[in-house]
Amino acid sequence: MTAPLLVLDQVVKHHPGGRLGVGGVSMTVAPGETVGLVGESGSGKSTLARLALGLLAPDSGTVRFAGLDPYRWRGRTRRAARGRLQFVPQHPRGSLNPALRAGRAVEFALRAQGVPRAERAERTAELLRQVGLDPALARRHPRELSGGQVQRVAVARALATGPDLLVCDEPTSALDPRAQAQVLDLLAGLRERMGLACLFISHDLAVVRSLADRVVVLRDGAVVEQGPVEALWARPGHPYTRALLDAAEPLAPPPTARP
Repeated sequence: MTAPLLVLDQVVKHHPGGRLGVGGVSMTVAPGETVGLVGESGSGKSTLARLALGLLAPDSGTVRFAGLDPYRWRGRTRRAARGRLQFVPQHPRGSLNPALRAGRAVEFALRAQGVPRAERAERTAELLRQVGLDPALARRHPRELSGGQVQRVAVARALATGPDLLVCDEPTSALDPRAQAQVLDLLAGLRERMGLACLFISHDLAVVRSLADRVVVLRDGAVVEQGPVEALWARPGHPYTRALLDAAEPLAPPPTARP
């Protein structure tokens, strides 16, 4: 059996002031697997994302990515390992420098991975095509792009490092239904073509159902239920999961074919 790529084991994290963020959470993501992390606002989803990315250290319990603690990566190990674990944010405009053209955001990620300057423009164009964007959009600033286009630029930047796992924190919640469907279809296509693993965080079970293999349901910092997505959808075992299912709205179909 293949070892999990990401392991969180009995992880506890308190926020400043002592408020519980997550308490005793255990979960895994296997290579090539998409795991949906679902819960309402304040349930601890983003705290878990930051723990998985090594941006926070747990108060107790362990976090391991490819067998190593991402919070303690240093030097060359940090650079190599960080490339394998990438983040796609909820609000990509806030993560892109508004003074830089979209292509430069992708080029900076390539530079950080040691790609020679002479190769960066071609690689940037290739990455933009990979996420379904015209490479000519590399010359535009983020304010000149639609929400869906900016999110695709964020995905291209994440792909620049050749990751094994993407942590996607509500990547479609700020988009209109058309753009949301396009981005979900993009992520599904990337997984099929590249074998990417994904920790996909959302408050919406309908979104997660369209993408995930397994679902972990989080409430008040604790896991209340987890299992294969279709089994959980058909037979939810916890009242909170049933309430989330009742609140889920059907997704719009993708308006274009998958790139």
